[in-house]
Amino acid sequence: MMRALIERLPRPEMPDRWLGGVALALLLLGLIMVASSSVAVAEQGGGSPLQLFWKQCIYALIGLGAVVTLMQLPLAAFEQYGMLLLGGAFLLLLLVLVPAVGVEVNSARRWIDLGIVRLQASEPARLMIVLYLAGFIVRRQLEVQNQFRGLLKPFVVILLASGLLLMQPDFGAAVILSAICFLMLFLGGAKLRYLGIPMLVTGAGFVALAVTQPYRLRRLLGFSDPWAQVESAGWQLSQSLIAIGRGGWFGEGLGNSLQKMLYLPEQHTDFIFAIYAEEFGLFGVLVLIGLYLALFWRGQQIAAEAEARGARFAAYLGYALSYWIALQVLVNMAVNMGLLPTKGLTLPLMSYGGSSLLTVCAMVGLLLRIDIENRQAAPASAPASRSRRSARREVPA
Repeated sequence: MMRALIERLPRPEMPDRWLGGVALALLLLGLIMVASSSVAVAEQGGGSPLQLFWKQCIYALIGLGAVVTLMQLPLAAFEQYGMLLLGGAFLLLLLVLVPAVGVEVNSARRWIDLGIVRLQASEPARLMIVLYLAGFIVRRQLEVQNQFRGLLKPFVVILLASGLLLMQPDFGAAVILSAICFLMLFLGGAKLRYLGIPMLVTGAGFVALAVTQPYRLRRLLGFSDPWAQVESAGWQLSQSLIAIGRGGWFGEGLGNSLQKMLYLPEQHTDFIFAIYAEEFGLFGVLVLIGLYLALFWRGQQIAAEAEARGARFAAYLGYALSYWIALQVLVNMAVNMGLLPTKGLTLPLMSYGGSSLLTVCAMVGLLLRIDIENRQAAPASAPASRSRRSARREVPA
């Protein structure tokens, strides 16, 4: 009797093995690196050596719960409530600027104090904006493709969100958000002659801010020649380069980094890649890059499958999320290696931090949900594949 009842229950969809497996491998590798890189920081704060590691384990468990939850939620719900998500995003970005609510750390006001934890508002806010924009492109497809005015509303959203991020200030988050949003509009069919103007305006604004703000200018000068200012603006980058250089071919071994002994600032967050390179060497770095490439490749495949079956919201969202992860990985590694000026961006699934980890886990959960809906639609007659710029009907707003 019990067996018959169990057999009649709907079987849960299994996650994509490639995407789920690679994401889990990166998460576990991140936990190992947090344990290795945060010992000195935890002891300096008066806690146990593994204090930050255990906190990250809790964040990881919550993140896995978020993945499982999002795998069960239909994407139509996110598409339907896009305006609520956009309102929630702006509410978070505004709340963090309120002195009684936002928490200031190192002259930056990026966190909301929730009591036992601090929420970095930019992380979930950016994801909410991406969800909204995917729905907007679907609803206003013809306007986005054929009229400049079709880009005005998303441009205003990008401009306001970037402005609020810069007020925190969070320059890196603003750049990543703008790049992903413009990429989504391009994939949605926006013509470059229309898209070029908002992109040039946004890019010029970022450049102006980079060279007119004194502390950002110091970062640029330190980036251009860190060894000339090794005792001041170039200290962090020079210590990062020393760590990467010490790694050699096969690294110093897990736990044997010297730079993590408080020589390299933010060694367990923004610069965890440098510690990883020091302990695992070039071979380990190539393995890590391979894992991220596999995650990006499978995310793109899932998005392409959604596009082939005509699920435009799922397709735009899938492309955006996989490009977001890849772009943030690229920027973080480039910063660690001195190829880009210092940005406050974490390495997805690797760096310490609850807000970043939970947001990336949510992104993975959404990608897995897209894959589930692709497979659910597979028994039906699949529509012929169409290019991203093929003719599409506009969905009423």
